[in-house]
Amino acid sequence: MADDFSESLTPPVSPFATDSQNDLACARPPCFCCSEVKDEALSTDGYISRGSLKRLLLRLDPAPTEYEKDTVEIFGFPWVTETALVESTKLLFVALLTFLHYEAEDLRQQCVWFLQYIKVFLHRFLEPSVSLDAAHPHPYEELESQFPSALLEELFSITLLTGRLKDLPASVQSSFCIQNHGRILPPSWHLLHLHLDVHWSVLEILHTLGQKMRGQVVYAHQFVNLTGENLTDTSLFEEHLRALLCDLTGLAMGKYNKVRPTDALSSNHYSCLCTKELWVLLMHLLQHRSKVLRTESFWSYMNSLLRPLVSGKPAAENSSGLPSHCKDPVGFTWWLITHLAMLGQYGRSGTGLNEKHLGHNWTFVEELLRLTCSPKDGLAEEQVRMHVHCCLSLCLLWEPSTSAVSVLWDYYSRNLNGSFIVPWLGVSGLGTVCKTPLALLEQARSCCAPSPLCSPGHTQLYSSANSFHIFLRVLALCLSQDGAGGVPQRQIKGRIYSKFSSKKMQELSETGLLNFLLLFLVVARQVELEDVANRACDLLSLLPSNCPPSHRTLVWRGQLSLLLLFQRGLDVAARAEWLAFSFSETAKEFYNKTTEVSRRLALWGPLGSYLEGVAEVFETSPSLSLSEEKLLSEGFDWLLPACRQSELNSALGFLQTVLAQRVHQRSVQSAPAPVWAPTTANVIKERHLVVAAALWAHFFPFLHSLRLSQTPPAQLADAAAGFTLLAFDLPSSAPQDLQPHPVQSIMQCFGWDDMVQPILVTRYLPHMLQNSDLLSSLSSASAQSLSVRSWFRCVLQQHLHKNQDGTDSRALAEQLSELTRLVLRLPEVDALLQRAVGTVYSQLQLLSERSAMVTRALDYIGDILKHIKPYMVSRNQEGIQLAYWIVGCVVKHWSPLLATSKAQQLLFRLVDGLLLPHHLPQQDRALRDSLPLFLQGLSVASSVSQLQSSCLKQQLCSVIHRYLDHFLPAAPSMGVVANHPVLLGACEAAPTPQGASLRRTILEVERFLQFKSRAPPPRLSSVLMFLLELLRRNGDTDVSLLTLPLPSLLRCLMLVNEPQVRKTSTDALQLVVERCAAAAAGGPCMQMISALRSFVEENEGVYDRQVYGVLETVAILDPTVVEALIPSLQLPPPSTVFMLSRQ
Repeated sequence: MADDFSESLTPPVSPFATDSQNDLACARPPCFCCSEVKDEALSTDGYISRGSLKRLLLRLDPAPTEYEKDTVEIFGFPWVTETALVESTKLLFVALLTFLHYEAEDLRQQCVWFLQYIKVFLHRFLEPSVSLDAAHPHPYEELESQFPSALLEELFSITLLTGRLKDLPASVQSSFCIQNHGRILPPSWHLLHLHLDVHWSVLEILHTLGQKMRGQVVYAHQFVNLTGENLTDTSLFEEHLRALLCDLTGLAMGKYNKVRPTDALSSNHYSCLCTKELWVLLMHLLQHRSKVLRTESFWSYMNSLLRPLVSGKPAAENSSGLPSHCKDPVGFTWWLITHLAMLGQYGRSGTGLNEKHLGHNWTFVEELLRLTCSPKDGLAEEQVRMHVHCCLSLCLLWEPSTSAVSVLWDYYSRNLNGSFIVPWLGVSGLGTVCKTPLALLEQARSCCAPSPLCSPGHTQLYSSANSFHIFLRVLALCLSQDGAGGVPQRQIKGRIYSKFSSKKMQELSETGLLNFLLLFLVVARQVELEDVANRACDLLSLLPSNCPPSHRTLVWRGQLSLLLLFQRGLDVAARAEWLAFSFSETAKEFYNKTTEVSRRLALWGPLGSYLEGVAEVFETSPSLSLSEEKLLSEGFDWLLPACRQSELNSALGFLQTVLAQRVHQRSVQSAPAPVWAPTTANVIKERHLVVAAALWAHFFPFLHSLRLSQTPPAQLADAAAGFTLLAFDLPSSAPQDLQPHPVQSIMQCFGWDDMVQPILVTRYLPHMLQNSDLLSSLSSASAQSLSVRSWFRCVLQQHLHKNQDGTDSRALAEQLSELTRLVLRLPEVDALLQRAVGTVYSQLQLLSERSAMVTRALDYIGDILKHIKPYMVSRNQEGIQLAYWIVGCVVKHWSPLLATSKAQQLLFRLVDGLLLPHHLPQQDRALRDSLPLFLQGLSVASSVSQLQSSCLKQQLCSVIHRYLDHFLPAAPSMGVVANHPVLLGACEAAPTPQGASLRRTILEVERFLQFKSRAPPPRLSSVLMFLLELLRRNGDTDVSLLTLPLPSLLRCLMLVNEPQVRKTSTDALQLVVERCAAAAAGGPCMQMISALRSFVEENEGVYDRQVYGVLETVAILDPTVVEALIPSLQLPPPSTVFMLSRQ
């Protein structure tokens, strides 16, 4: 080293100098550093973030605040700042080359510091060399004039020493992959990033050198003299640049070999963030040189590097070195160009991700497109999809290219029938299945509004859309760039139209037809709608008339999608008429009885699709004033009668949608019309009348024919309700047979007719009764009475029809609950709940009011026996039990009303039909539950009737006699007797006149405890048990009522010796005697005395001993009665007289 320093005019100060002499603390210069970088952001210590790039391009001082002192410390030694590089060029670069062999962080920083010093020195102190006129110039001047050449030679030496990035050992290159850096980085990482610093600094120094020399070419004189080859600053810059670009491209190629197509846009091409920054630095440097020095642009360098790769030709000498193993050269090139274009958004300061700092490269990309779309290569969908995805990304980054769209369209026009499926993607690669016109239009809309570049919707497009759908996004972007009628738009439209001929249309498969429709929908959305729609319809008319139903489905779906687009304000009459005619022809074939079942099933595909599509047209229509009614053609006259149950449900659901949308549009017709549709309210109303006329003509007759069906469709009621509201809203639109009151006529057909099934009525009427406006128009008493009558019938017949799974019953129960709630809110019924009708009637004073009340009540229940008859015929146990209970409630609570002359005939029919038929039905459970209601009601009716009291009384006695005997057990059983329906009907907690009247009638029933001679009645024990319970459960105090069973009880005690009979008789006798005594208020009960006297007179002389035995029993219970009777008795036996007197 001593020899090296001997010729230095400015030798370094000793490294052992004092600290005061070497206080050379300096800021850390910018360098490549990604150890602390997160979220893809550029390093804050890098060349871009520190402003180094910006200063380079603006020709500013690289480090304006550094190297300001007279000396600068480099490689541990202080040097004179202004002269060190000129005087010690060789020495400093030897030190640099020596340090490049080390891997320590401190040594790397010293190298970077020196490189930064070179840049500063060039900017501050280098001037273009001039000729030396003096004979003996100063030695420094000689060195200064030779400095550019010497610097060039030293830079060349550095490039030779560092070599290429691709030639670094694998252990060093592996540092690119270090993740989650620790606090201490390995030496290999520092060495690798030092190489990046050197490669960039060489380019930066060469660029600065060229600027400072002001166009003078710098030659490496010593190198030229030794080798005979020219080496200039420009040639070294070009050689080093191309080598660096080649190495970076090779690193990206290594990454691409591990990238799946689905992750192409989310997987970056750079190995670490430092290489990302290096790419950005190169882009801006080359773009700047291209503008200022008229050199090649960044894309020009990359194209010359990549073109041989994709063409398969050997690379040029100046761009050699790319790896020879690339799994997909064309795909790699697409991927790299796309990611480089994304990096072009970065500005000189590392910001501006949405800006376009790098120009487009469409010329080379169009070459790639031709390779992708070449029929000779025949790339698979998985490759084409990724290439087109990259093309879409470039369209979002640059201005879309008409030429690129043309190349793509040439490819897809040849492959329009392709399915564009990637097998290994599975279901996710199949794309969206558009089952309705609106879904098809939504897919077209999504193609016309691509997701932002870096959003998940864009990066994941490979998995969610096929290459054709991605192409449509490219097409939409290109069409949206120009105003309406622009030259590129006309060119693209012309190219699209020219590819379709009659032969081409007939060759379209189902997939091809779907792609055709989606293509024209995208074009129609972006440019002239009417022109594109007309051309699409003309082309669709070229399809064969006998095309498969699946093709017809797609054709109609596409046509309806165009109609949805027409709702921007264009009349749809022409298109709708064409569609309606095609639909009618298909519906006729569907209706034809000779059509095979398989053919009918296939035809339902387009027919059902038509229903869905027309429903969407009506749902999305802003005013129903664009001739949408043309879609409601006579085809429905053929379709509806031919539908099976499931198909009919779909048709009725469609009808409800149309009806509901019409009602909605009528409700908002007063709103201001849109600017593009200046139609008046009168015009809109006229259009609504036309829509209503189509609905009445093609749908209502079929609904009317279904109303008496035994199994009406569930949606029939909803559709009928829609027509009722239509008649209410537009009464003049209803057909003549419903006039002059169309609402009442329809309600009579579907809600008030007794022939209509309850399942239909209970679903229909709630629609009507919950509409306040319609309800107010039905304020007449007859309309409300008919509604109540229908509700009452539905309650009665709710068990008439029931599926095995009970679905109908559950649905009917829910509907009936809602109908009940609404019926009870009717003004006429508000105060007349079922259980209060009799009370309300009793409170009326005027005869006319009572007569009107009876009429209303009879209207409510209608022909109740007719409603019940189906239960009896089918022996439906649930229905019979419900019917008996409801009629029992009516008889009990409406008894004052039923006793009138108007209603008695109904009461007689109810009793004769339900309680006194010729053959007693086996309905014990229903009778047990309802008989008490019948008995109580009949008892009240017989007591209030003035005209036919005897007839009602006789019916009551007949019912009591029949069922008293019917429900008595053969053997005495307290449990059975206690629940006897006659007993339950006669018992009450507190005695009332009505209850006492019923109990009197029960006790007066013929043959009740009546003996035939000495023979007791059958089942005497059970009868006595019944009597005992009747007396025990009721606290009667009426002596005339209590003494009614007394003769029979005395006779039982006299003639029957059975212990059970005697005990029960005695208990009953005791109750009678005690209550009579209590009623007599301390004296003897005269009715008791009279009954005992009659008993003695009838049996004295025949059963003397037994008679006096009975009297002894009575004397024990009430001595005063027997004492009052003794004077009238014949002389009894002495013992009896003694006993009677003792009592």
